[in-house]
Amino acid sequence: MGEIKVGTASWTDRTLLDSGWYPATADTPEKRLAYYARQFPLVEVDATYYSPPAERTAELWVARTPPGFTFNVKAFSLLTGHPTRVGALYKDLRPETDKKNVYPDDLPPQTYEEVWTRFLSALDPLVEAGRLGALLFQFPPWFTIKRENKQYLLEVAKRCAPLRPVFEFRHASWFDGANRDETLGFLRQHRLPYVCVDMPQGHRSSVPPVLAATADLAVVRFHGHSDKWTSKDIHEKFGYEYSERELRDWAPKLRELAGEAEQTHVLMNNCYRDYAQRNGRQLQALLGAD
Repeated sequence: MGEIKVGTASWTDRTLLDSGWYPATADTPEKRLAYYARQFPLVEVDATYYSPPAERTAELWVARTPPGFTFNVKAFSLLTGHPTRVGALYKDLRPETDKKNVYPDDLPPQTYEEVWTRFLSALDPLVEAGRLGALLFQFPPWFTIKRENKQYLLEVAKRCAPLRPVFEFRHASWFDGANRDETLGFLRQHRLPYVCVDMPQGHRSSVPPVLAATADLAVVRFHGHSDKWTSKDIHEKFGYEYSERELRDWAPKLRELAGEAEQTHVLMNNCYRDYAQRNGRQLQALLGAD
């Protein structure tokens, strides 16, 4: 069985800080990240989806964590085709527009290329320190299975090389009927890591919990099963705490998945108060992971 690393998709959420999970002595950003890194070997940075990171921030992440700690970084929204706030773009690259949000096609090609360059170069401190695990490309619900979108996966892999992009889909077409084998076969052919998900079913963005390794790295993200999945309140959307029984049911499945990959990353994304942290520790115990 390959190595399993368990972590969460946040360490700075306001409701987490209010929950009492951090000891009173962890009263600064530096101390909180250091404390988190003593509990888990992996964390996912989601803030980079909303605004691209600064190289200085990546330097601080390295300084505040021990060797062997791993950061997975979520790709900036523009790079996955999501609507992106004009104010989130680099100041000198913002277009003159009345729009609040823009898409890649709204920008000059050279501006789009520059966003890619700056996003990736800001991660250099993590790369140099051996702390960057993967780049999470979570696509929007309208990113369906079609040739154009498959080609974009290959384009992303080429742009990111030698860094590791991992791909999360949010449209069921990728796994409808025979499409499941087609999708997994395509990813395996090109050694593109697929992100398995556990999430509410029956919604436009729902993808079934298909567990499969398509490369030497496997990733699983637990979104919870909130009955308010469509809420615009992020804490209602992800405010779900897994029961011990649910996690016990998942443990053997995760071990089996880890048998197909060299390394498996398991991320709890049920980020409300300390739900993710407590569930993450439970999974670590069940899996015997550090």
